[in-house]
Amino acid sequence: MRTPRIFTNQDLADTGSVTLEKEPSHHLSQVLRLKPGADLLLFNGNGNEYAARLLTCQKNAVEAELTNCLRHELPPPLHIHLTIGISRGERMDFALQKSVELGVAEIQPIFSERCVVKLDDKRLVRRMDHWQKIIIGACEQSGRCRIPILHKPVGYSSAVENSSASLRILLDHRSHLTLTDIPAPKGDVQILVGPEGGLSGAEREIAKEKGFTGIRLGPRVLRTETAPLAAISAMQTLWGDFAN
Repeated sequence: MRTPRIFTNQDLADTGSVTLEKEPSHHLSQVLRLKPGADLLLFNGNGNEYAARLLTCQKNAVEAELTNCLRHELPPPLHIHLTIGISRGERMDFALQKSVELGVAEIQPIFSERCVVKLDDKRLVRRMDHWQKIIIGACEQSGRCRIPILHKPVGYSSAVENSSASLRILLDHRSHLTLTDIPAPKGDVQILVGPEGGLSGAEREIAKEKGFTGIRLGPRVLRTETAPLAAISAMQTLWGDFAN
């Protein structure tokens, strides 16, 4: 069996012991059915990954002994900020999960004109917690040691007007430009993609006025959960760490 890889909010060091939170403890003891002595990998988002061994394995309180730091993950060479219109259910979950696996550094969900998802304060808190768990799970699975930043959802105008990225990309199948038509970025990259139904004409014009360059990803129209993944993959190939 593959060695379980677990995120924890606890402080970690080369040696010592740590008691894991309720959720990972339950997963290790009740789902995976691990016993004391089992090996696992721990990380807390600071870039380090640690080897550990289970000491005790109770239902909601697993204690592990840290044995050594295995590696330190440097920040990615290409800092990708995904700004994405909130879509329904599994589509949004899929886009977030796979974008994390592909190396995105920040995620900004947005409410746009054609966004069909409505969230009151309580639902927003639950949805943010749900998205954060998806992001952490994707990091555990893909071997990432740094957790991408999940920003609280904002309105479209706020997300576009407050952008400070050196390269701002608007995914737009109407554009005549492709990624190979623009120079390599000198800093971070922001990708803007709409929800189901895309961005309105007025929203696209606002983005262009704020320095976003419209880019198409081939001759096909991609879904809201597919487009950012294709863009991230292409950028990582051209300018990022896919060659590593």
